[in-house]
Amino acid sequence: MRTTFVNCLFQRAAIDEDIFLITADLGFSVFENFAKTYPDKFLNAGISEQNAVSVAAGMALSGKKVYVYSIIPFITMRCFEQIRIDVAYMNTNVKLVGVGSGYAYGPQGSTHHAIEDIAVMRALPNMTVCCPSDPIEARGLINESFSYKGPMYIRLARNNEPHIHQENIVVKIGKANVVTEGSDFVIFTTGNILDLGIAIATNYFQKGKNIRVVSMPTIKPIDYEYITQVVKDRIPILTLEEHNIIGGLGSAVAEIVAETGINVPFKRIGIPDVYQHAVGDEDFLRKAVNMQGNAENFINAVFGW
Repeated sequence: MRTTFVNCLFQRAAIDEDIFLITADLGFSVFENFAKTYPDKFLNAGISEQNAVSVAAGMALSGKKVYVYSIIPFITMRCFEQIRIDVAYMNTNVKLVGVGSGYAYGPQGSTHHAIEDIAVMRALPNMTVCCPSDPIEARGLINESFSYKGPMYIRLARNNEPHIHQENIVVKIGKANVVTEGSDFVIFTTGNILDLGIAIATNYFQKGKNIRVVSMPTIKPIDYEYITQVVKDRIPILTLEEHNIIGGLGSAVAEIVAETGINVPFKRIGIPDVYQHAVGDEDFLRKAVNMQGNAENFINAVFGW
């Protein structure tokens, strides 16, 4: 996804004089070509995320379309006050691009894990929150962002993720993307865990159950109409995310389910409300919190197995 972001921004910078990229001393072996080709559209602000965000807000108020890039915990929490006041409150046209969603930086430990960022960012008025599931969704959202006015947070994985969606998929801010069809159960996923949702659905297809997998590339605004229709159709729902169980996709969907007043089986699957002390890669840490097992236990219970 990171390469997709850089490529999209590079292509846009050739035709849009207002594009500007700021990094907080990250992106080595990533931004060199952009910086060399567009030296007047690039700034390495150094290890000063607070300053980078405030500079971006000032440039945006001067008409620039500014993208600020860093590792997720640094771009969302280290400079949260500046994001809240200079970007969200001022409603400036700044796009915050964070890399390393969930356990993507697994071996680096909890300082680099991104498990609270969706909750933090979706609580901010004016902030749009995007979580693409693969490079194709990332490309669609980034291209949408060029003409989208206002603050936006784009949550990326790292790099070399599989291409899950078809190349011709239409990605729109605030709209769900159906990946597999089915009426026995619906799994809503967001971000880099779509592959696990598909794997679970495939297992149940072999058992005679058709599970619909839906990617939610935008958490705010979320596709309220689509979720409401699933609830009205009385289809059991499970949400799956590589984020704290509190405040992310599961919470957003639960709010909608509760407000319909319709009783439908529902379960949130994500990272428990604890910090991870084990060390390992992303797949190891997913297994450490038993994401797939917890999801399948609930589905089995709904099916009476």
